[in-house]
Amino acid sequence: MYFTDEKDYIMRMIKEMVRVLFSLMFGKKYVSVELEKENKYEVSGKNLKDFLDMIDSGKINEAENILLDSVDYTDRNEVMAAALFYQYLSEKDSEFLKNNNYTKEEVLSGFKQLLMQSGYTDLLCLVKDEE
Repeated sequence: MYFTDEKDYIMRMIKEMVRVLFSLMFGKKYVSVELEKENKYEVSGKNLKDFLDMIDSGKINEAENILLDSVDYTDRNEVMAAALFYQYLSEKDSEFLKNNNYTKEEVLSGFKQLLMQSGYTDLLCLVKDEE
């Protein structure tokens, strides 16, 4: 049971950090991830939905590599697209991730790297305070 709780914890923490990141970056309350997924977010001209489709088709590592190689860490829309990428990935169950050579821990690690690269390291305290 603890193992499952730990995975849910990672998903909740990423969701909370995305919410706070959105509020900090755009100065408004983050309302709904469903609305945001359909929004304008792109990374180097590639729509967020394309990355999410790659996740769904099992190309997680490939999608992450393209995303991280392309993201402009000074562009808040691109950083937000990457954050939503990790949130979407965190919502996948462990079985799906394992079948596609990925883990919840890698999701959290990638998201932490995104926060550090984009200058939002302070948000990492949300994870540390809860552990």
